[in-house]
Amino acid sequence: MPKQVPPTREGWYALHDFRTIDWDAWRDAPERTREAALADGVEFLQARESVTDAEDGSSAVFSIMGHEADLLILHFRPTVAALDTAERAFERTEFADFTERTDSYTSVTEVGSYTSDEMVKAPEDIEDTGMARYVASKLYPDIPDAEFVCFYPMSKRRLPEANWYDTPYDERAEMMASHGEIGKTYAGKVTQIITGSIGMEEYEWGVDLFSNDPTHIKDILYEMRFDEASSRFAEFGSFSFGRRFPPEDLPAFMAGEEIPTPEDAHPHGGAHGAAGHEHGHGDTEHEHGHAEHGESHGHGDDGADSPHGTDEEEAEGIRGELQDLDIYAGQPHGEDVYSIVLYSEADADELFEEVDGLRKNFDHYDTHVKTAVYEGDSRAAVVSIWDTQSAAETAGGFLADLPGVVARAGEESGFGTMGMFYTVKPEHREDFVEKFGTVGEVLAEMDGHFDSELLSNYEDENDMFIASQWRSKDDAMDFFRSDDFRNTVSWGRDVLADRPRHVFLA
Repeated sequence: MPKQVPPTREGWYALHDFRTIDWDAWRDAPERTREAALADGVEFLQARESVTDAEDGSSAVFSIMGHEADLLILHFRPTVAALDTAERAFERTEFADFTERTDSYTSVTEVGSYTSDEMVKAPEDIEDTGMARYVASKLYPDIPDAEFVCFYPMSKRRLPEANWYDTPYDERAEMMASHGEIGKTYAGKVTQIITGSIGMEEYEWGVDLFSNDPTHIKDILYEMRFDEASSRFAEFGSFSFGRRFPPEDLPAFMAGEEIPTPEDAHPHGGAHGAAGHEHGHGDTEHEHGHAEHGESHGHGDDGADSPHGTDEEEAEGIRGELQDLDIYAGQPHGEDVYSIVLYSEADADELFEEVDGLRKNFDHYDTHVKTAVYEGDSRAAVVSIWDTQSAAETAGGFLADLPGVVARAGEESGFGTMGMFYTVKPEHREDFVEKFGTVGEVLAEMDGHFDSELLSNYEDENDMFIASQWRSKDDAMDFFRSDDFRNTVSWGRDVLADRPRHVFLA
């Protein structure tokens, strides 16, 4: 009887290009030759990170530790042709003359269906928006902006006493679910990209783990070794470990200097250069574990696209104006916070019970600031606040599974702002609610205002949350500059227990 084969969906093609440097040839080369090679190498790497060679994709360069290689150039591209072009383009650089390929790995991103048949649909056909973003982020990944990477290939065993492919489907699905649960405990700490390589390489999958702390990578791999999906059925190839650096630091790398260089203002170069790169299909994680060829192993993910703020240059102007009014407007002077807000039509009691369970897990992470349920007249909101963008994005994946979720703040059209931490003195709570009603009447008459809603913390009615939606940033700023708003701020000094905090959603 034929075995049940879990379907998969594939995305971008991947190339891990490992290189060693011919250090003797480099030292013997004239300085002019070395300078020309470095300039050519930097230009190539910058162009690939900016994805000037294809319609879409992602690239990065890493310094590899140990004897296996000196450099890893990692590419993701929509087509094999684009990947082939990127590979051969490097060989044409003057810098390539001083390198030798020691290893490579060709594969394609994929997701499997053990956790849900929805997973192998095209992202645009998945009704669950959280899952759609998750699938898109797995198929079309931006290389995470993390310092460390670990890459290794793996396969499933086909031994007489341990043959993964002869194991009943339900048992495989149960093991994969257990494996994924371990991965979820590393959410916000480790990000993975899984690629399938059957027919392309000796091994069946390639695994990339990204983190800002190398011990997190070690810990997750160690813990998963004890899980049955790994302990009985996994075969691993060689592991490679490295650190990301921006292309412009290639001269420092070749000179044996610190990388990234201390004067770098950018964090590791970013996945597509300083300006970033949007795919249009959304990248927010919906935590389902990590997807191998029909498998979901779940090394824990942080995602890619969180609507925690507006474009940085625009937001800075808004923050500055609100700061003049003594209103915290997000991200001042290293005091960054990142927020995920989801709206739900579920009963608040049911929603809180689910959120409370997640929150206990979130509290294990130092980056977690606050997660709470807020009640409004027509719907409830779940607000999760974190110190880092990646942690907020990962939390959004978990929260998207909550009952009755109907929208995510920032998904509506226009410009969204969110007022948070309106901590009201208990004796003035009713005054605050009444004032919001008055201000709401003013807002209703303002051009460009879509909607504003007042919600109260399920656990503390004095903790208030206001969500507003505007046609544009300029429309919102017209209100923030108005006498009505300034008078409200002045009035609030007497009724609020703390200064208000505003976070902007794009």
